[in-house]
Order: sequence, then C-alpha cells, then structure tokens
Amino acid sequence: MTEISTESRLGEALVAEGIISQSQLDAILVEQRTNGGMIGEMLVEQGVIDGVRLLRFLAQQLGVPSCQLRHGLVDFTLLPLIGEEEAQRLCVIPMFKVHDTLTVAMAEPQSLPKIDRLQQLTGLRIRPVLAPRDNIVEYIRKYASGNTDVSSFLASLSESEVQVVEKESIDDGPATDLDKMVEGSPIINLVNVALLTAIKDKASDIHIEPDKQGTRIRYRIDGTLRDLMKPPSGLHASIVSRVKVIGRMDIAEKRLPQEGRVRIVAEGREIDLRVSSMPTLLGEKIVLRILDKANLRIRLEDLGFRRETLDTFERMLRQPYGLVLVTGPTGSGKTTTLYSALDLIRSPEKNIVTVEDPVEYQLDMVNQIQVHEAIGMTFARALRSILRQDPDIIMVGEIRDQETAHVAVQAALTGHLVLATLHTNDAPGAVARLLDMGIEPYLLSSALNGVVAQRLARTVCPNCVSKYIPAENVLYDAGLADKPGRPFRRGAGCKECHNSGFRGRAGIYAVMEVCGELRRLIHRAAPTHEIREVLQKNRVLGLREEGVLLAVDGKTCLEEVLAVTHSEDAGPTVATEAASGPSEKATRREMVVIG
Repeated sequence: MTEISTESRLGEALVAEGIISQSQLDAILVEQRTNGGMIGEMLVEQGVIDGVRLLRFLAQQLGVPSCQLRHGLVDFTLLPLIGEEEAQRLCVIPMFKVHDTLTVAMAEPQSLPKIDRLQQLTGLRIRPVLAPRDNIVEYIRKYASGNTDVSSFLASLSESEVQVVEKESIDDGPATDLDKMVEGSPIINLVNVALLTAIKDKASDIHIEPDKQGTRIRYRIDGTLRDLMKPPSGLHASIVSRVKVIGRMDIAEKRLPQEGRVRIVAEGREIDLRVSSMPTLLGEKIVLRILDKANLRIRLEDLGFRRETLDTFERMLRQPYGLVLVTGPTGSGKTTTLYSALDLIRSPEKNIVTVEDPVEYQLDMVNQIQVHEAIGMTFARALRSILRQDPDIIMVGEIRDQETAHVAVQAALTGHLVLATLHTNDAPGAVARLLDMGIEPYLLSSALNGVVAQRLARTVCPNCVSKYIPAENVLYDAGLADKPGRPFRRGAGCKECHNSGFRGRAGIYAVMEVCGELRRLIHRAAPTHEIREVLQKNRVLGLREEGVLLAVDGKTCLEEVLAVTHSEDAGPTVATEAASGPSEKATRREMVVIG
C-alpha cells in the first residue's frame, strides 16, 4: 500500500482520525522494527483496517481520486503509450484517455518525478489516481500477456471485481457513474464491458441476441453491425435481466415488448441509453440505443452540406413562417439535421417548442415535449397544445398520420415556422406523401418552404486509404460512363476501421426549395415525375449526384454512394450537364465531377 510520505506520518494520521488506536499503532511499529514492511500493508494483513477504507483514506490525504482496478475500467490498448517495462518500473498503468488527458493508476500519485516521466513518455496531461500496488502489478501482467479476452476474464472474476451501473431514470436525478465500483457479479461486469467498449468505439446501438449456442452481442458502428463479444453459453437470461434492471423494466415480464431509459457516466461524460426488449423464439432480444452528446455534431456546417445546398437550406430556415421538411429512411440522421437547424435559428427572443418521440438530446433555449401515446399525448394533441403556448418555431419529430400533417400545415400557414421529418425516398416524394395524407394542394403550395432529402454514407478510413478504378457498371450507374479509368479512393481495411475500409459517416443532402414554378406544380397536385423534371431543368442535384460529388472529393467510394441512394434520386446526370452546359453553376459542377 502507498505511503503518504513516511511510515510514521501514516500511522499518526490514522490515529488522529480515530481509524486505529495508539496501542494498535505501537504494536505495528514494534513488529515493523523486527520484521520490516510497510505499515499500511501490515495493518490490512492483520485485519486492523479494511483495504478499501485505507485506500480511500490515503487518497483523501493526498488529494487525489482512488480506485480498485477492474476489467472494463482499464483500456488495455493504452499500455503501449508507456510500455510494459516502464509501467512496471514506475508501478503505473494507464486507465483511459479523454482528449489530451490520460488518467493513470499509480501506487505513488504524489511522486512528481514519476508524473513528469509519464508526461514525457505520452505527451499528454496526466491525471493521477491512487490504486493498490499489487492491483497495478496484476493488471500490468494481465494486459502485457495479452489476456484481454472477455470470456477468460469472466472465468476468473471474483464477486468484488466488478463495476455496476445503478438504475436511474432520465428524470429521476443525477447520472450514475460507471467508474463507481461496488460489489456485484460477473454478469454486471460483462454488461459494463460491453457498454464501455461500444461507447469508446462510437457505436450507435448494442444488440444482445439469443442464439442456439448462447448469446450474441453485436454493436452498430457507422451503420453496420459488428460482433462485439460472444459470452459463454447459459448467461443470456442473466444478461437480459441485468439490462432490464438498469433500464427500470419488469424482469418478470418476458412475453411482451418493453422500453426503458437510463443515464450513465462513462469516460467522464454523461450518456443516455434507450433500452428496448422484444420476445423471440429463442428468448428475449435487447437493443440499447447509445445517445452520446460527444458524437452530436450540432452545427450545420459540420454535417457535410455543400456550400450551395447549405445556403439554400439556410434561406428556407430564415423564412418567418412555413413548413420545412427533412426526409429519409430511419437512421439517416434526420433528427440531427433538425437539431442543427434549431441551433442555427434559436435565440432568447424566440419561443421554440418541439414534440418528439423520443427526445434524444436536450437542447438549451428549447422546450422539448415527449410523446406518450399510452396516456393520449400524441403528436397531434401536443401540437394543438403548443399552438396555445405562443410559439415562434415548432419542431415535429415525425409526421406519421393525417391528423399531425393537418395541424402542422395549419401551424405553418398561421405564422409559425414548422420543422418536421417525413419518411420518403427523395425530396419530390414528400409532396405526394402529404397529398396522400389528405392535405389540400392549395394549402400545401402556400405552406411548404422546402424539403431536404438525406442519406448517410460511410467515409473512407484515413489510415488505409488507397486509389482504385471502379468497374464500368459502377461508373455507368453513377453517371460517369464516359469517364472510364478515373481513379477514386477507398479503404483497404485496417485495425482502426475493423477491416471495413470505412471510418465515420458523412451526410448526403439534396435540397428542394419551393418557389415559382414548383409552387404552381404543387398547387395543381402535379405528379412526382413532373416535379423531378423541373428540378433537373433547373440544375438541382439529386441525392445520387450529391453522393457522386462526395466520392469525387475522396470522402467515400462510388459503391457506397450507389448503395445508399436510389436510382430515382438522381437529378441531371453528369453526362447531361456536360452536354448542355447552360449555366456557370452547371459548368462549375461538371468540372468538379469530371476534373
């Protein structure tokens, strides 16, 4: 155990605090003079003081945090920053890294020379944490030997070697800190390892699925599911129960779907989890949605809009009233785009109210309402209540039904700016969808400011980027059939991107601003193909062409663009632009694509 500065000072401090008696200290000092050893360790060995209590006392005296190292709290990939030999010499082990600060478990956190050496080795700021010497040595040995497999760790975990996430509701108080350790079971540790790994890898969801061989845990990164771990067989029911406890769900109910929510603290920041259970033939499946504010890009400029499309979108948002729609499939980032739009136009002078299902992120200066259909709080009912609250701007999480659509359009016509999402394949399709919902064409033509259609495309991993020549059929589908042999970029696959060749995602945005001829077409309920023809005539790019520009810039590959966009999404083809060249804007776009 670590000394404060000298053995006598430690003993005197313990006596002064009433933790041990003077007679107990005298007896230990006599034994120390005879046999040697450290007072703290001797007090623990003889049962005079509990090891955890002594650790906390030492940390309090030194003015640093303390912890007992456990699997899941230590990021084994950080050990090479210091090196095994230096870690053993200094008796330290890195725990986790947040931005430019490295948290390090140390047996002697008061040693300035050791902290200076760590800063020299890592180039990072060091945040020391007190941990028992033997605990640090044990984990250096484990991680240096490569013993990082979850299953092997679970087999050797004791009841005290786990971390727990206490159940907390979003509305019931402060978040629970994953770094706070209490006694538990290996199941608790396994769930926490899965959570911490997914959060660190910036996953959006965790899937816990029953399997004939046991349990399969996967997580979604950049829109693609990847295997996270396969726990030993026979643990599925226990894992499901643990997650249900976290989400405040009924662990006895296994026949019906359930939903829960919890807020945790991991890697020093608050993270919201949405939990959903679903009964299947082999057992219950659990999905946890990870809502990490650190991954929320709130500024429109950071989402991936081209300057021209961003200017058009901002012009739509600057209108004093009207309806602005964001369309796309589930998981295409529509809610993030709406949040970013609200961030652009919110101010203390405006009353902004949202109605969402669910409320994913909490925003300042925005009044957010959660839909609760079980008690009658639907989108339409919430919207009617909002209109009596003197709003300036209203955001509707999703227009799902005829009633919500009618109220949203009426709100847009009566002097409110209304932002909403809608599920359609492209921007022109939003008009037909609202007409099908019973909105009168003359009302829609007056209310609609514009529509943004979007998709998310995986971006090329910068660590393994390479050049390649796409196949002829790929070039044809992308509108580049007359440019064979043109090189593009893609990822070869590496450890950083899980051998996928992609790391992160970027938005593809097609913006349709409603004015002039388009407004007249909507007024007479023109079919979707006529609206597309007008957009092509006016050189408004569709989703596929916007995606091709993204690939030309080297941010993604053509195959990814074709996979996430539909052929009807395309506006004027590259070949058409090259042939016609009627405007400076069109010529500039053609040069960007072909150049």
